[in-house]
Amino acid sequence: MNQEQFDKVKNGKGFIAALDQSGGSTPKALLAYGVQEDAYSSEDEMFDLVHEMRTRIITSPSFNSDQILGAILFEQTMDREIEGKYTSEYLADKGIVPFLKVDKGLADEKDGVQLMKPIPELDKLLERANERGVFGTKMRSNILEPNENGIKEVVDQQFEVGKQILAAGLMPIIEPEVNVYSDNKEKSEQILKEEIEKHLDQLTDDQQVMLKLSIPTNANEYKSLIEHPKVLRVVALSGGYSRDEANEKLKKNDGLIASFSRALASDLNVNQSDEEFDRKLKEAVDTIYDASVNKE
Repeated sequence: MNQEQFDKVKNGKGFIAALDQSGGSTPKALLAYGVQEDAYSSEDEMFDLVHEMRTRIITSPSFNSDQILGAILFEQTMDREIEGKYTSEYLADKGIVPFLKVDKGLADEKDGVQLMKPIPELDKLLERANERGVFGTKMRSNILEPNENGIKEVVDQQFEVGKQILAAGLMPIIEPEVNVYSDNKEKSEQILKEEIEKHLDQLTDDQQVMLKLSIPTNANEYKSLIEHPKVLRVVALSGGYSRDEANEKLKKNDGLIASFSRALASDLNVNQSDEEFDRKLKEAVDTIYDASVNKE
């Protein structure tokens, strides 16, 4: 594991950008960017357009290593190039730590949760990630109800795959998302914290993980996780909140930094001039950075 990148993620001031929409979420991401579905007629054309969008974000002077610690990429983005370099290498050269989304989406709901679908050939994907200079990975589950059995299954699965990722020399971001609009969100968060702590306490001396969690209902609910010696960093997803709302909630949580996706790119549009695009991106980066480092 790259020690310079490890230290940046552990101690750096800033946030992690999530640029990893894939599969079914890609048309929504393009639509939000102002690209209508009739602008492409195949999946290949769709992914070409989304790579153009991500390239425009990543190459913008507003997307800088002073405020952005890392960026999470979709597999296709990792395998594509920006200015003659693989995207992950371009980011690393810019001083931004590259991560890779490795999950293949969510299974059907059962016991109030959605587990991850199986990840076939994960070892081969991790090997390619290492070749591309990727530092860590991300994988998402979804929690909809405070069902103890369901949440336990989610966390068990996350840590089982997380250990496979650690064995490959990569840093796993474990993401058991609690749906921000679910009933009894607070109760789900309490159960989730207890289950995560059980697994953290079982990690070996040389193992650490990262966590990506929904911003908790009660401020500083995850303080014990943020301070746990087996946790490198805890980042928060925006979960459908507007950027202003997500930033406001984030500020109330000491030590919690952003890993926003929609809230980062919500004001960007394909028809903007480069000057306008960079200005809007800078506004987003500045406010998310501020919410990540300046706490109430």
